[in-house]
Amino acid sequence: MERKTHIHAEDGKQELTITREFDLPLKLLFKAYEEAEIVEQWMGTKVLKLENKKHGAYQFETTDPMGNKHGFHGTIHDFIPNQKIVRTFEMESAAIGPQLEFLEFEKLSDSRSKLTMQVIYRSVEARAMQLKMPFEMGLNMAHNRMEEILK
Repeated sequence: MERKTHIHAEDGKQELTITREFDLPLKLLFKAYEEAEIVEQWMGTKVLKLENKKHGAYQFETTDPMGNKHGFHGTIHDFIPNQKIVRTFEMESAAIGPQLEFLEFEKLSDSRSKLTMQVIYRSVEARAMQLKMPFEMGLNMAHNRMEEILK
């Protein structure tokens, strides 16, 4: 599988940057983060709550192959359609703790767009824990699935 989603993580820092260019118009890319039905498809998760507004909240739940449920949740701090989402993100079953995410959406052409995510962790150690997981592979698979669903 070609990895089109790139993760840049400098040594000794508690942040990382994720970038991906999509063969999707900007509005369609943003819609993939805005509409619960689409989020469920590409993330492979159940959306329990998705309040796309400043001071909104979200809650997702996924089931692993052994039938165990895992929750994800956060607060949306800023939401500007087709431009940016600022939110917290926390996996309830992981020791990593909450992280702060800045998602920026950019139009490259009428049919191409770019997502840039800056993710900030509480510590260098928390970020290292995240990077030890199959994070990059999972993110690439999810983004590939998103692009396929929306085309």
